[in-house]
Parts: sequence; structure tokens; C-alpha cells
Amino acid sequence: MKILFDQGTPAPLRRALTGHLVATAFEQGWSNLQNGDLIRVAEADDFEVLITTDQNLKYQQNLRGRKLAILVLPTTSWPKIQKHAEKILTAANSLKPGEYRELDFGD
Repeated sequence: MKILFDQGTPAPLRRALTGHLVATAFEQGWSNLQNGDLIRVAEADDFEVLITTDQNLKYQQNLRGRKLAILVLPTTSWPKIQKHAEKILTAANSLKPGEYRELDFGD
């Protein structure tokens, strides 16, 4: 699976997403793109999942008809995200095209 990290998603998370091709918006040269444009270019480049920490994304973008699945993390804190890396991997593996899902770490 081809996964894109939005700005704010800690890059070390990529180590936990074994078996997937992971790139960051920065690495792709897309760090200055707004969410709508980022989603469009990610889909055009055949990314299947966007992992973001932008909790307002669902209010800012019309996500209907998208093929890119979106996984929203509740924090940008690497220590907190690191504790839930397996949960993130499980969620990423189970996403369907166009699905939007917010994770809750419960801590």
C-alpha cells in the first residue's frame, strides 16, 4: 500500500508501517499544498492512504467520491503515537478506498 504522511505526522511512524511504501508530503515536494490540493495530487500519484493529524479535515474538504482513504491521528506527539503504532498499522491495513477514519488513543 502506498501511504502519504501529511505535515504534522511524525516521520518515524513509517518504521511501524511495515510492508508499505511511505512518503511524506515534504519528501514529495508537496508541503506547501493546502489539503484539497494535497488530496488531489496524492490520488493522482496513486497514494492509497493519507495519514494526517488535521482533525478539521472533514469540515474543510468534501471527501465524497475520493479514492484516497484518510486516517486521522489524535495528536502530533511522537511519544504518544509511538505507543499506538500497532493500532495505527492495523487501522491502515483495514481502510477501504475513500474511507475516512479518526483514531482515538483513549489516553
